[in-house]
Amino acid sequence: MPRISFEFFPPKSLEASFRLWDCVNTLAPLAPDFVSVTYGAGGTTRKLTHEAVSTLNKTTELTVAAHLTCVDATRAETLEIADQYAAAGITDIVALRGDAPKGSDGFTAHPEGFGSSVELIGALAETGKFNIRVGAYPEKHPEAADQAADIAFLKRKIDAGATSAITQFFFEADTFFRFRDACVKAGIDAPIIPGILPVENWNGVQKFAKACGTHIPPVVSQAFENATRDGTTDLLATALTTELCDDLITGGVDHLHFYTLNKPSLTYDVARALGIAPKHRLQNVA
Repeated sequence: MPRISFEFFPPKSLEASFRLWDCVNTLAPLAPDFVSVTYGAGGTTRKLTHEAVSTLNKTTELTVAAHLTCVDATRAETLEIADQYAAAGITDIVALRGDAPKGSDGFTAHPEGFGSSVELIGALAETGKFNIRVGAYPEKHPEAADQAADIAFLKRKIDAGATSAITQFFFEADTFFRFRDACVKAGIDAPIIPGILPVENWNGVQKFAKACGTHIPPVVSQAFENATRDGTTDLLATALTTELCDDLITGGVDHLHFYTLNKPSLTYDVARALGIAPKHRLQNVA
């Protein structure tokens, strides 16, 4: 069976807090390698992320990875957050440049901040306190000149001290395999973990895909249009995601990272369809 991990985002309301804990309670029994908690665009959820990560770390036995970005903070402020995580026993970090605040023209480094994720990774690695994961784009980052340049930048992140990379979501296994092979050819030997997004909301996923440069195959678009009309989108999403994961496993993938969007049902159903059985009940989550 493949190893698995899950991404959550921090709650912004009491109702959202209940959704997060429901998601954790549902998925934690599947014994993930780790779970991660995101930052909002522009670092808008920095405090919420810290609270969610700290609470999960204190109240569960999960390995929790905190997202950390370069956006809207000085180097000292960013490293202070990292030190707080280390002091709390949180040693896994997903280090990212981060998205610019909504309404801005793009990422602009803080005058006293890190200018890129490579700089952030290097500073974190120098502390010797963290296992550092980074992001990767199997269909290239929207701001990259081409995929070769994007992969070269990924290699710089690995060389700076990252131990693995988690990809953006995609719809076809061959997309990941081509990217993985290109990374190996470029001299990247760190694990590349495919990011999997079970489609909970087709309209939302189309917006995500446009923003991050993910190609949607016409056959997938047509299938979801039909399923939306027939009220069978969950069945379709479960079937397509399970098939994608099965193809990846057949192709040698041994770790799948699920973007849960704090909605656990489809992710849980896909994991069960892959033969991943619950191992225990989660305890002590308030």
